[in-house]
Amino acid sequence: MLQQTQMDRGVFYYRRWLERFPDIRAVAVAEEREILKYWEGLGYYARARNLHKAARMMVDRHQGKIPESYEALLGLPGIGAYTAAAIASIAFNHDIAVVDANVERIFARLFDIAGPVKDSATKKWIHKKAADLLPPGEARIFNQALMDLGGLICTPKNPACGSCPVAEFCAALKAGRVHERPVVQASAKTIQIEMATGILIRQGLLFIQQRLADDVWGGLWEFPGGRLEIGETPEEAVIREYREETGFAVEIVAGITTVIHHYMHYKVVLHAFSCRLTGECTEPELREAQDFRWVVPQDLARYGFPAGHRKIIEYMKKRA
Repeated sequence: MLQQTQMDRGVFYYRRWLERFPDIRAVAVAEEREILKYWEGLGYYARARNLHKAARMMVDRHQGKIPESYEALLGLPGIGAYTAAAIASIAFNHDIAVVDANVERIFARLFDIAGPVKDSATKKWIHKKAADLLPPGEARIFNQALMDLGGLICTPKNPACGSCPVAEFCAALKAGRVHERPVVQASAKTIQIEMATGILIRQGLLFIQQRLADDVWGGLWEFPGGRLEIGETPEEAVIREYREETGFAVEIVAGITTVIHHYMHYKVVLHAFSCRLTGECTEPELREAQDFRWVVPQDLARYGFPAGHRKIIEYMKKRA
């Protein structure tokens, strides 16, 4: 939950999650729609789906408990090398080193590493060095101490070198290069995407569809729409996307709002319009979705939506 999320926001989601899903079995038996709804707003929804799958696997294969071994943890959906090492060492005290951004920064300064810390060779060297330094039987303390050292003392900006317990061993400090370490690779340039979506209204009901499971934001619900083509207006894009995605023929009634949201290194400008059917057909031919609903506005709160669509819903809700 804390990936790309501020701590206070993460705590709010965590507490709300535990009230609804107090243990692994509660997650395992829940429907995916509810899982995604409780995750709504955190983004990176594949994490929620993997958490759901992992809970079911733990119930089926591990008696509803989190497995202890590093290898078994790696076998759970959504758990990679870092998470498996963190659980195995901190929860079960197995002798496995945990390397996160804090540890990378500490080692880059401690050993004055000149190469980018995200370079594969550098990452491999840091992992080996961390494993070599780990005192047997003290992985839990050692790994958490490194994380705290990076979070409180050896910070990205203005590190408190005067208070650092390992300052005398820091090669970058001796060389006067603390602020040059770690070396980071240039961040990806922000790419702006212009999109449009239509809120289709029929007899007081709104049309929503569920994204394909393997799609971006898979399993979430949305109003049909998509990216503008070259030379296309947002209104024209809505009409085309409805025809391509659902087979519906629609016309624009009015503009609603334009919202902006960010996804990875993309800046998405999303134009929203209200629209209505121009034909008699009310059953869609779904081509890019797995399910659909005609819902009253109040029921939108029961479904999980991507960030941009959720902003549109909040805008409409405030203005009734």
